[in-house]
Amino acid sequence: MLGMIGDAENLFRDKGIELTCPHVTQTLSEQRLMELVPSHDGWIIGDDPATWSVFEAGRRGRLKAAVKWGVGVDNVDFAACREFGIKIVNTPGMFGAEVADVALGYVIALARETFDIDRRVRAGEWPKNRGISLAGKTVGLIGYGDIGRNTAMRLSAVEMRVLVFDPVCAQIPEEGAGLELAVWPQRVGECDFLVFTCQLNESTRHMLDADVFAQCKDSVRVVNVARGPIIEQEALVQSLRSGKTHSVALDVFEREPLSMESPLRSFPLCIFGSHNASNTAEAVIRTNHQAIDCMFEFLGV
Repeated sequence: MLGMIGDAENLFRDKGIELTCPHVTQTLSEQRLMELVPSHDGWIIGDDPATWSVFEAGRRGRLKAAVKWGVGVDNVDFAACREFGIKIVNTPGMFGAEVADVALGYVIALARETFDIDRRVRAGEWPKNRGISLAGKTVGLIGYGDIGRNTAMRLSAVEMRVLVFDPVCAQIPEEGAGLELAVWPQRVGECDFLVFTCQLNESTRHMLDADVFAQCKDSVRVVNVARGPIIEQEALVQSLRSGKTHSVALDVFEREPLSMESPLRSFPLCIFGSHNASNTAEAVIRTNHQAIDCMFEFLGV
């Protein structure tokens, strides 16, 4: 939303609401939020730490309502909102296709090392990296919500075999014909790729750890367009160093932005994003309007 804040200003102005937007690279600190939030009636939350302390400070001030922009809610204390009587909702179903596009792009890039070829051609080389074909390869797709369903459709379109890991999904819907359900981490040894599209919660935090890496197929390729802490970073680094993991494509990290000292930077066959998989003009506009409409409804304007 921040990148298109100018388009939203008119909507708020028409309702007689003052819109403020602090400068931020990725997230504000809890302390800064505790200073800012109490002077506002409504808060549209990004990836910032929407903690009990922030909501408590907000309730002591003017805060009446909050909207979580996007689908991910791991950074939001909904119980605190209930405790303090703060209305809150998120905006699910906004980015499934967009994030799935990036997930498929990462799978293709890891399979054919196109990004590495680009870098080396720019450096004056003429490399002939030998990739792997996608057709017939097995993908472990972790998470079968909106993003997962859209990703599965794209993976199936390039003739990949898809194993779905999702404890909430009791059976594959009719539109997912050809997909197979599995129980994590059983059968990860069959997977040439692991693609994470699930929510972050206590059961998924560090679900890909050293024990699971040990069960994986040699030279497995890993894509994460979900949340950084789903993968235990130290275990990932060790798996990359040993060659157990061929390469990874990460749009998200345990700590963001990625530190310049991160050992992940030393692996040339890995791709890094900036927590940006959902960011298309069309999707941002769609989600902005959904979040703003929810806020107007909460504030009764």
